[in-house]
Amino acid sequence: MVNSQIQQARWSAWLLPVLLTVQFLVSLDMSVVNVALPDIGSGLGFGGESLTWVVNAYALAFGGLLMLGGRLADVIGRRQVLMGGFAVFGAASLAGGLAQAPGELIAARAVQGVGAAGLAPVALALITVNYPEGAARSRALGLWGASGAVGGAVGMLAGGLLTDWVSWRAVMLINVPVVIAALAIARHAVSADRRTGTGERLDLAGALLGTAGTTALVLGLVRTQAYGWTAGQTLAVLTVAALLLGAFVVTESRVRRPLLRLGILARGPVLAANLFALLMSAGQFAAFYFASLYMQQVLGYGSTATGCAFLPFCVGIVVGSALATRIIGRVGARALLVAGGLLGAAGFAWFALAVAVDGGFWLSVLGPSAVASVGVGMCFVPLGTSATTGVAPQETGMASGLLNSSRQVGGAVGLGVVVTVAASATGAAGPAGLVHGFSAAFWVAAGLLTAAALAAAVLSGPPPRPAETTLAEKTSKNSGGGVETGVARSTQG
Repeated sequence: MVNSQIQQARWSAWLLPVLLTVQFLVSLDMSVVNVALPDIGSGLGFGGESLTWVVNAYALAFGGLLMLGGRLADVIGRRQVLMGGFAVFGAASLAGGLAQAPGELIAARAVQGVGAAGLAPVALALITVNYPEGAARSRALGLWGASGAVGGAVGMLAGGLLTDWVSWRAVMLINVPVVIAALAIARHAVSADRRTGTGERLDLAGALLGTAGTTALVLGLVRTQAYGWTAGQTLAVLTVAALLLGAFVVTESRVRRPLLRLGILARGPVLAANLFALLMSAGQFAAFYFASLYMQQVLGYGSTATGCAFLPFCVGIVVGSALATRIIGRVGARALLVAGGLLGAAGFAWFALAVAVDGGFWLSVLGPSAVASVGVGMCFVPLGTSATTGVAPQETGMASGLLNSSRQVGGAVGLGVVVTVAASATGAAGPAGLVHGFSAAFWVAAGLLTAAALAAAVLSGPPPRPAETTLAEKTSKNSGGGVETGVARSTQG
């Protein structure tokens, strides 16, 4: 018995690395195929606009199923959903790397998104449940946020290197050994948990409406890049999304055990965190996109050089997250969100001023990247903290799925809006016209980060007093929804 406890304590040290791997992988696969798209198109014979579905299929499945994935973790168990998500993600990656036709690759990317939708909310929920409030949780959240941002940036570099040196298939197959290792470790490091609800069943009506509505919304938004906002098919898809999401809200307000309990948004910190995540992701995704275009289309960088140019952004994210981890206990989540949002906005504004036809790496890329990345990195710890403030243990998956949905939808909204703005601002053909459009895009990104900081300042309330937190936990346990906390104590070290 003693040996078993010692062995479990040793394995528990691997819990955080497994959860960081989750966040890194799901972010990596959002960006890693972008640089490889030309080779994918020629290698499999994609025609017309069908190549964009290599990206969109993943985004649709991922964004549409995030809330369902989070709630499944609450109902059937976090360990089960984590292991299942890894298995689905790894199998889809293998299938994508071996694909022989466009349809096979698109299907594999969609299934990858399904796996990612189970993994992403579970990772945040497990951090919230297994790490007590204070320095341990702040450190875990800082690393969690940094791993996601670094995964997105490293995806650009890895996509270029793997495509240039190996094959486009390597950007899919590289996931397989990582998933196998993570599965083997997670089997021991993640403790089996009982069902966290009081014997409830999944809200199937809410799951169908929420998934269909979110998927339609993401579909409508990603298609604006090709068809514009006023095209009939764009308006039709967005209208269907609005109707489905409206029906989802009505349904969730009436069922006893909803997929998303609307009252969770009545908490100021939770509402502020989700609005902040939506706005920040909208600006950040757009800025990443246009920074890449600027380096390739104006500065003349190749795919590998563009990926390398994103490495300073990765370093800045880590620095910002480390800083937030150290000071959140003194300054609080709201102050960090406001400061990080404004610093990120300053970096994107610098981008808007610095992009030029005769620009260079040091002034037009490195300087703005350093400022923006530190600001964005400062936001991940307080985002994770605020999004789960006062949330009962049996609803951590719900809260995590909501936050991840806000980030995903925000990225799609931001890219759709900013691409339209940049296109309308682009003047004459050639580098000068492109630079004018890129500058406008970065100004919009800076405005979105400023709006996020304002939302945090207005909506975030002070964190709950310890007595209030204890009462919430007691209430949760009395309702039959308590969860095991032994792992939390074992993972503090």
